[in-house]
Amino acid sequence: MILYITVAAFTALLAGMVDNRLQRQTHTITRQHLMNGICLCAVFTILFALSACRLNVGNDYAKYVEFMHLVNCDAYVPTEIGFNLLVKLVYGLSGFENFLLVFAFYSFVTVLLFLLAMYEQSDEFRLSFFLFMTLGYYFQTFSTVRYYLALAAALYSMKFVLRRQWGRFVVLVLLGAAFHKSLLVVIPLYFLASLRWKKWQLAVAALFCTTFLFLQDFYLKVVVFLYPTYEDTEYLEGGTSYINILRCAAVLGFAGIVYLMEWREQAGKAGVEADGTAVKSDDSVIKEEERLKKDPRFWFYLYLNLGALVLYVFCSFLPIISRIGYYLTVSQILFLPMLLARVKDEKWRRLFRAGILLAAVFYFAMYLSRAANDGVLVLPYRTFMFNDMVNILSDVN
Repeated sequence: MILYITVAAFTALLAGMVDNRLQRQTHTITRQHLMNGICLCAVFTILFALSACRLNVGNDYAKYVEFMHLVNCDAYVPTEIGFNLLVKLVYGLSGFENFLLVFAFYSFVTVLLFLLAMYEQSDEFRLSFFLFMTLGYYFQTFSTVRYYLALAAALYSMKFVLRRQWGRFVVLVLLGAAFHKSLLVVIPLYFLASLRWKKWQLAVAALFCTTFLFLQDFYLKVVVFLYPTYEDTEYLEGGTSYINILRCAAVLGFAGIVYLMEWREQAGKAGVEADGTAVKSDDSVIKEEERLKKDPRFWFYLYLNLGALVLYVFCSFLPIISRIGYYLTVSQILFLPMLLARVKDEKWRRLFRAGILLAAVFYFAMYLSRAANDGVLVLPYRTFMFNDMVNILSDVN
């Protein structure tokens, strides 16, 4: 636990020296550009090394080693073609079952995609990175490595959705789906979130959500059709997370507060307060074309979190609903810095920042308190340099 806290704190300090809002001029590299490169490389190296050097850390580490062994023996495994081909390639080049190198590959790509997504898309990289660490996204990459590579690809793909570069978006999603096919769900979900919904359309969508209450058997059959390996397993038990519901509600509430603050500010610019009282015009108020309601990112992130809230509340009967929800809620590490940057009042911005940081630290403390439990198992940390791999199922049999 001390190791994880130290890594989180040290990398957060390094990330605090990164300014991703710099505009690079032609043939000009400033001191801050150099600082960004050094700090980003240092952060990547630390996170990659910690992940790549682990041994039997993560709730399904041994299961993945078993899968790799079966792939190498040409036996059936319920994994995607990308995973299988990667194992074949690494094992073939290594000349032995080098599962450590396979995990290292996943660590490299996953951490790289997350860092690139935050650096290129966040309004404030240091806050996004802090949330990335304290909300457990990084440490969860030690488990379900295929899924978290797909999650990193989903976060990175959001910029293509916002730019309407649908070809690049689909290609990236298909590549990620070769390692975890659940990523395909973001194609319809991200497209729907990118639309500007009208009130009547939201009403129809809300009415549709009620079908999840009385057509559960139908939706479960659809899931089994898409994932035949789930049939007659514990995966069909469903379940939801009250913490994720609370997180979504809090983020949506914060978004509403920032939106109302900007609306009141704009009303002041027009010379009318919310209650109709005349006020003094303020030239510092943002221009009409720069308002939050004109920003497609605001609505995209808002609808993603609203969709996640609907899933967690109405679709708890679906198997592993959290996996679908994470594709939506991972946007929070970009959404919160964006909202915070829109708060013009310095006092309120500091207050909101303190609240976000305290909530994130509290969440991190809760996560670490459960890090050694079944289903998480990222503690204790072990490395191949000092420990041997336990026997897998094939070795026992």
